[in-house]
Amino acid sequence: MGKSRLLFGTSFFLLSLALPFGSVLAATEPAASALAWWVWPLLLLVVTFVMGVAAVLGGVGGGVLFVPIISGFFPFHLDFVRGTGLLVALAGALAAGPGLLKMNLASLRLAIPVALIASSFSIVGAMIGLALPTNVVQIALGATILGICVLMLTAKKSAVPDVRQADRLSSALRIYGVYQEASTGEVINWKVHRTPLGLLLFIAIGVMAGMFGLGAGWANVPVLNLLMGAPLKISVATSKFLLSITDTSAAWIYVNQGCVIPMLVVPSIVGIMLGSFVGVRLLQVAKPTVVRWIVIIMLGFAGLRALMKGLGI
Repeated sequence: MGKSRLLFGTSFFLLSLALPFGSVLAATEPAASALAWWVWPLLLLVVTFVMGVAAVLGGVGGGVLFVPIISGFFPFHLDFVRGTGLLVALAGALAAGPGLLKMNLASLRLAIPVALIASSFSIVGAMIGLALPTNVVQIALGATILGICVLMLTAKKSAVPDVRQADRLSSALRIYGVYQEASTGEVINWKVHRTPLGLLLFIAIGVMAGMFGLGAGWANVPVLNLLMGAPLKISVATSKFLLSITDTSAAWIYVNQGCVIPMLVVPSIVGIMLGSFVGVRLLQVAKPTVVRWIVIIMLGFAGLRALMKGLGI
């Protein structure tokens, strides 16, 4: 009797996952309904596994690869893909955040004012994205992804930017800190400048994160490092911690609108996380320049695909 109840409960659970997934396929492309519902989660698991490997080796977040590639080449509605993309980026951030804080690399003093602005406007961005026609969002997504490719090609990084004097706003907010560079043993005192401009840019970053379902690490790091002058390691770690706040705010909008379903989210997160573990091991032997170019080409191809899909080409 106990086994029967367990079997019935398991079947009911799988059916509850399968039905909404089937409705997603039915609402997108007729050709997708010709395949069994379980084929697409399996393909999604494989593709996101490869994404997880490429994301670690290329130094980008999984979310920025997930949305353009899955929306361009899988028969899922863009709203579901964006909602899942936020949770994919959120999973990675939540996994890394506590460790980065414990190592004193992610700065709460830097993160809190930035997170307040970015998370608030990510909610606005999510509302805008769900209100606009899908083809308009696809066009904007394609243009944004191509812009990210240009940014990755041209942006430079500075390990420890030269900030001669903190500005008034960062001094008032007490945005400064000390950390020890593990590779050299050097103790680095850091501070930031151009804080008002940086906070203004995080308004746009928050809107884009919510609107497109992208993890915003690709934009966070250049602003924190090159504009505001935070050391590169502090910028990367704080950016990762920021995603756990920004993406949570935007994700609630998609959850509330019914745009997050387990059969899309579960294989995506599992694939990305497994791929990340493999990517970390391959990082020691892979050539960063080659991998970086592979990621840029992948993003460029996915951006063009999203742009053409939005234009109906």
